Amino acid sequence: MLTSESIRILAANGEGYNAEFNVSIPSKVRELTEEVCAFANAAGGILLIGVDDHNQIRGVQLDNAKRSAIQNSLGDISPPLRCELSVVEVDGKSVGVIEVPSGPNKPYVLSGAIYVRQGPNTQKLTTAEQMRDFFQQAEKIYFDETPCPNFDSDTELDEAFLAEFLAEARLSRTVSQDQLFQNLRLYTLEKKIKNGAVLFFGKDPQAYVEKAIVRCVAFQGTDKRYITDDQPFGGCLHEQYLRAMQWLRSKVNVRYDIEGQGSKPRKEIWEIPETVFKEAIINCLSHRDYYEKGAVTTVEVFTDRVEITNPGGLVSGIRAQDFGYKSLSRNPLIFGLFSRMHLVEQIGSGIVRMNDLMSEANLPAPEFRTEGMFTVTLWRSARTVEETVEETVEETARERIINLIRANPKARIQEMRKATGLTRRGVEYQLSHMKKEGILQRVGSTKAGYWQINE
Repeated sequence: MLTSESIRILAANGEGYNAEFNVSIPSKVRELTEEVCAFANAAGGILLIGVDDHNQIRGVQLDNAKRSAIQNSLGDISPPLRCELSVVEVDGKSVGVIEVPSGPNKPYVLSGAIYVRQGPNTQKLTTAEQMRDFFQQAEKIYFDETPCPNFDSDTELDEAFLAEFLAEARLSRTVSQDQLFQNLRLYTLEKKIKNGAVLFFGKDPQAYVEKAIVRCVAFQGTDKRYITDDQPFGGCLHEQYLRAMQWLRSKVNVRYDIEGQGSKPRKEIWEIPETVFKEAIINCLSHRDYYEKGAVTTVEVFTDRVEITNPGGLVSGIRAQDFGYKSLSRNPLIFGLFSRMHLVEQIGSGIVRMNDLMSEANLPAPEFRTEGMFTVTLWRSARTVEETVEETVEETARERIINLIRANPKARIQEMRKATGLTRRGVEYQLSHMKKEGILQRVGSTKAGYWQINE
């Protein structure tokens, strides 16, 4: 049972994936039961009655009739869920407390409907098809809530990131780690840390979930024949997100808006809106199928497009016609933690926001493929494609000139023209720039000298 101090801490931390507040008992007690059912179908949670939307403890009057009505309503959940209402005195005020476990017999149904927790909200699944699909592979949906028994919380947690998380989530730093993890439902009923907590807060989660990485690959051209960069990023999920974004920033065109900034930092304008990339990568990390051992999350940059691919197709329970308007998470615990950091916006609005941002940038709408693997394709502008093709041709001409000089340091411009297809002026331009960049130097006179490559 929660203590008065625990309730103060929970109230101060605010609502979230594992916490819901009601300032009073609603006229329809069933509304409380829906929240309880949703918690049971997710990672569990705590429902406080007598706390307002501003996290202030107001207290509530709970007579025997009201307590009996709530308890009877909880009894309507099927299969039966061990869950009771208790009353705790906090600073002279009565607070109703319902502690909800993550139910071992999912799905839990209330009057023929399943309720699930998505971020800080409760969502109702109404059709038999949605219910059947959503729980067809319940173990896969809740990989992040299964235990990771060999993880040592004392030595393997990323303490620096945990502190950053607390700051971003505006959570109290005075709470013990054990109490914090209980409040966030990062433990199973047996007090084993969950896979989602290991992925989110572990120093090296790949020691336990091997393929939980983001692989970033850049290609020359529009196909996968020539790789120009290949970087796998591990670490905790937030670090993977940051490193993937940093890598993308080095691969796409970024310009700066300095007008009207004054002393403010200059504004970066990405050729594909930065928020679109953020939305896509966070969703990948939240919704990927971590049971899939043969694939990783990939970010691939081509001359004409960027493709972001995730193991696991569309989450069961989301039909094609609902895509972009409804949201279900394959990993609700991870989704809730990202939500705590304010990196996940309104539920189900991400696709619409991506479409709007691409339209504002005069770019084609994102393309989604959802069969088997989930892939979003973001098309680059025609101008970017032209510039990239020119750079690629230029790079190829340089390579041919350098290879020719390696074979014959006394190679003439005429030979370089034949090797590259450039005009005389084009060859001279390339040689001039390579000399300025320190790649080449001319030794001796123009006629009797030779070229030297500075390796």
